[in-house]
Amino acid sequence: TVMAAPMTNDQSWFYALALGVSFLKCLLINAYHSTDFEVHRNWLALTHSLPVSQWYYEATSEWTLDYPPLFAWFEYGLSHIACFFDKEMLVVPNLNYASPATVLFQRLSVIVADVVFFYAVKEYYNGFLFGVLLLSIARHCQNRHFEGAFLFSVLLNLKHIYLYIAPAYGIYLLRCFCFTQSNADGSLQWRSFSVVRLVILGTIVLSTFAVSFGPFIALGQLPQVLSRLFPFKRGLCHAYWAPNIWALYNIADKAFSILGVKFRLLDINKLPKASMTGGLVQEFQHSVLPSVSPLATLVCTLLSILPALFKIWHRPNGARGFLRCLVICALGSFMFGWHVHEKAIMMAILPLSLLAVDSRKDAGIFLMLSVTSHYSLFPLLFTTQELPIKIFLMLLFTIFSLASLKTLFRKGGALLNPLEVTYLLGLIPLELICEFVYPLTVWQKTFPFLPLMLTSVYCALGVTYAFIRLYISLLTCSDTTKKTKMQ
Repeated sequence: TVMAAPMTNDQSWFYALALGVSFLKCLLINAYHSTDFEVHRNWLALTHSLPVSQWYYEATSEWTLDYPPLFAWFEYGLSHIACFFDKEMLVVPNLNYASPATVLFQRLSVIVADVVFFYAVKEYYNGFLFGVLLLSIARHCQNRHFEGAFLFSVLLNLKHIYLYIAPAYGIYLLRCFCFTQSNADGSLQWRSFSVVRLVILGTIVLSTFAVSFGPFIALGQLPQVLSRLFPFKRGLCHAYWAPNIWALYNIADKAFSILGVKFRLLDINKLPKASMTGGLVQEFQHSVLPSVSPLATLVCTLLSILPALFKIWHRPNGARGFLRCLVICALGSFMFGWHVHEKAIMMAILPLSLLAVDSRKDAGIFLMLSVTSHYSLFPLLFTTQELPIKIFLMLLFTIFSLASLKTLFRKGGALLNPLEVTYLLGLIPLELICEFVYPLTVWQKTFPFLPLMLTSVYCALGVTYAFIRLYISLLTCSDTTKKTKMQ
């Protein structure tokens, strides 16, 4: 399919879809809202009520400002609209303030901001940020690299989690844009390096960062801002374990400690408290396995993405190669990163969806990763009234994705093998146990974290499997591929 293709009369369905999604969000305005609601209310309040010099020092709420400055300015702009809805939401000490007008404003601001996402597809704020990401990818695939670099620089200054995929951008632009020619066999032609292109790219990136961070550098607050952006004391895992390699590592450590105590190989009184299973965001010690440091996660992350970076440098393979490298960087960072949030998996799913419509193998990997990852987000919506909504939306997405991809790849057999189908079907009994059976057992009060642990570990197996399949695809794909609409 054509990425960021121009709209035609035949694509009028897109407007209907965008309108339908927005209408659905409007229906859910009064639904459950997570701690992110209070996070953004607090940021609206502090950017509106306090001078810039205090933004990254204010700590009345536990939800301190920990996004890059450009997003802080975005909140500042929104706050001037919020005051027309309810000025009380902009008072910093009004913790957990959630009047109907405040809820309405927060919901509507997200819906309106998602226009960026819809525009990006055509050619809470995460949708808006993903829209900027898709626009940036589209510009690079259209060989509009300066625009793509600018959009990605803006994105980094809105949310620094996109550093996960910065290596893919950096290597791709250096190899495929700053070097203007390749040899006949696809290898690098060193003499084709363009200093001018590198300087222009560097100017674009540095200028964006200067505008974003400049005021705080002038105030001498850069160390304080960076300490908020990279809070390593929060611990290896988020309160709810993201389904990555560290979830498997944690459960292995827990299993070894239980077995060690049972067979009297370990003294239970000498084991550190297992705070990692209590939903706490803090540093902790593993009981048996070596504890993991931020440096160790950095090394593991770099090792997980280096082969993909080498591949795109050695044989770029056009837009497809860039996308594949980007997906692996996102997923590798998710698998091995420090204090990874479970929603970060979306950074890998979205670009993978672009590959899925171009390759049967990628379509199968996409189905595995997307279904598993979407289910892993279920614990974020834990109230009873949201249960039928999240199940319905996931079933709708899964059925639509499967039907569409099966239609696109009619020939060649099933997209998923029996093992993959069995694994995905296993999500059904897992949901029944976690939502309906376990709350009725006597263990609910003693081990309230167990459903979250089961969900995280089971989904971690699926995400790990998809990551391995992506790497096999990367290492076994041909260097020379036929030209497609994507390229």
